[in-house]
Amino acid sequence: QVQLVESGGGLVQAGGSLRLSCAASGGTVSSYRMGWFRQTPGKEREFVAHIAWSGGFTYYADSVRGRFTISKDNAKNTVYLQMNSVKPEDTALYYCAANVTLVRGKFAASTWGQGTQVTVSS
Repeated sequence: QVQLVESGGGLVQAGGSLRLSCAASGGTVSSYRMGWFRQTPGKEREFVAHIAWSGGFTYYADSVRGRFTISKDNAKNTVYLQMNSVKPEDTALYYCAANVTLVRGKFAASTWGQGTQVTVSS
């Protein structure tokens, strides 16, 4: 079972940038469909971005497409989320996930990290 540890969260001003990292152990990111999700208090966890095991395919939620970029470095066994032009509504706890699948039109995953908080000030 792969274990995931996120880092890189923090406080950023609107319009700024932040890069989240997800370090994997017990498995290789090249073998999994990886992704990022986020959650705010009182709301369901929502899909943000997905990258295929090969790294050749990526997909984004409409709310972040064009601003966020998911990537991975197989040599470092790490997945990244580059967040540009951030907005206050991007404030959330961000989770890295493995074994991302599409279930009845919604993205889901079987393995999660502990999350890293991102707060965007206006």
